[in-house]
Amino acid sequence: MSAAPRLVIFDVDGTLVDSQVSILTAMRAAFAQAGLESPPAARILSIVGLSLDQAIWQLVPEQDDATRAALVASYKEAFRVRRLADTSGQDAPLYPGARTALDRLAGQSDVVLGVATGKSRRGLDALIERHDLHHVFATRQVADDHPSKPHPAMILAAMAETGCAPTNTVMIGDTSFDMDMAQAAGVAGIAVTWGYHAPDLLRPRARILIDDFAALHGALDRLWEPAA
Repeated sequence: MSAAPRLVIFDVDGTLVDSQVSILTAMRAAFAQAGLESPPAARILSIVGLSLDQAIWQLVPEQDDATRAALVASYKEAFRVRRLADTSGQDAPLYPGARTALDRLAGQSDVVLGVATGKSRRGLDALIERHDLHHVFATRQVADDHPSKPHPAMILAAMAETGCAPTNTVMIGDTSFDMDMAQAAGVAGIAVTWGYHAPDLLRPRARILIDDFAALHGALDRLWEPAA
């Protein structure tokens, strides 16, 4: 009898790729276009992971709907232009060890990989193309199709698509939004400490914290040991 499939879902920005250069550049361009002072870098990075409209709202709740809509549109255009100009992929490199970890997991017959990201489908598709990850992810959940994190819709859809149970599913991310989403969906969360939210914010929400990709395999083994 074959083992039940196990689903490992990854966040993207701050977890698999370090996209802070392109995010900060596009956000500053959007605020300049609107004639507004850009928030500090730390403030911008703190909302990475939310869907773009929710991220903008968090940054400028005092602005009216028209201004926030203009910021969203300007950010999308600035990000698109920068992505097209970045032919080498240096604006959003994979974190050290990410490729090895993904390839190792993808090679396990009982493991299915997925993505749950605040990026648009166009943005995710471009990143997958840039890093040649076409073969890796069986399910790809994006902001175009779901409410913003921490709503559990992305994880629930990924489990439904892959036929995986909550007890066999884990969410890996760098933000409190990822860990809160995991809790809302009834799945385990592994928080990574190299991303955009501080470990102190992640620790109360995550089942396990890891400091590098080399620790991921052991963390997954510890999570799933009772089911083995």
